[in-house]
Amino acid sequence: MTITTARLTTVDDLAVKPTRGLSGDPAQGLLPLARRADGLIGSVIDSSTSLLAAQSHDVVRFAMGAPAAETVPTEEFRRIAAEVLDSSSFTYGATEGEPGLIETVVDHHSTTPEPTRAERLVITSGGMQGLDLAFKLFVDPGDLVAVESPTYTNGSGTALGYGADILEVPMDRDGMDVDALETLVAEAGRTPRVIYTIPNFQNPSGTTLSEDRRRRLLDLAHRWGSIILDDDPYGGLRFAGAEVPGFRAISPDDPLVFSVRTFSKVLAPGLRVGWVDADPRLRKLLIAGKQTMDTCTNVPAQHIVERFVRQGGYDEHLAGLRAEYRRRKEAMDASIARHLGSRVRTTDPEGGFFLWVTLQGEDARVRTSRLFEIALAEGVAFIPGPALSPSGRFEDAFRLCFASTTPERTEVGLQRLARALDIAREEAER
Repeated sequence: MTITTARLTTVDDLAVKPTRGLSGDPAQGLLPLARRADGLIGSVIDSSTSLLAAQSHDVVRFAMGAPAAETVPTEEFRRIAAEVLDSSSFTYGATEGEPGLIETVVDHHSTTPEPTRAERLVITSGGMQGLDLAFKLFVDPGDLVAVESPTYTNGSGTALGYGADILEVPMDRDGMDVDALETLVAEAGRTPRVIYTIPNFQNPSGTTLSEDRRRRLLDLAHRWGSIILDDDPYGGLRFAGAEVPGFRAISPDDPLVFSVRTFSKVLAPGLRVGWVDADPRLRKLLIAGKQTMDTCTNVPAQHIVERFVRQGGYDEHLAGLRAEYRRRKEAMDASIARHLGSRVRTTDPEGGFFLWVTLQGEDARVRTSRLFEIALAEGVAFIPGPALSPSGRFEDAFRLCFASTTPERTEVGLQRLARALDIAREEAER
């Protein structure tokens, strides 16, 4: 069992971790950083954007988990933005969110298995702000936070920033291994304050938490008094298989379920509009916590999202995304089979953005943190496994995003990746 405190293994040049007494100009001495600065973890995933922008050669980008540029409803946004910018106020908005957008979210979910109410909602600046608010409310320094392993390390990094100890829980094809969670908690001798999970098409593995495990996780949360931090940016992007009931469908209005949602993966990440759905008793605290961050989420962006959904194109847009991402996922499967074959094992997601790839046989001797460097030089980028584990596990694995590249570019990228793997294996065998 590994419990990770304020550290995160990253790939060189992708993320920087500050340390106490950070030195600058020797003439100026040390900077008097707060203790919490030790836990501030840069994001390998987000930092890859800057790294790729600095490349002067062509790179096929399987790294960032971003919607395909072609799927963003740019023309509709331009039209709506013209209306909004002509009529919308440019002053501050309500911290909890624009009333029209809150009403729109409530209306849109009224016919789903997870209806909600306005008093449960706070509009956030993307899903990441929702995660930050959750850890701000529920985690004290030294508290235990259980996370899936591998995980979205922007989430675990936020927990570390609030002083949490991270307990990594293994996964299989049905998501977080809840039996292992129970065993690890017993071994730790303390219960988690928060259980952080991405239940649908998990980032980075692409797996979905089974209904049985969701129910058992709810039971454990109630036994331990733990918050289930339900981070679900991909739930609307199922393109195969049967729907799995969400935590809030299984246990409506459960005070121990804190849900984080976003429009980033289904509309456009640059809008930075998301929301949290939580026990109404938390709303005043959420508003207070958000007021010390940004006062309010971008007001014109909220109005653009509201009008897009209100005008009736949202469900059709989602249907188009599902069809296109299924096509791109199947294209990546085919390219992997052609160029890597039995050298790798991959997950088989039924939605979302990601495949998790594990090297097999002699190729497993290759460290994917080193493969990343070689692959980037060859013209293809991905996220190596250690960047997706707070303790730096998974040197034999990596994440590929199939959503953001066309099948033609995916084919080119897999050719380059196979060539990089050949080079890395030769290097490892020397």
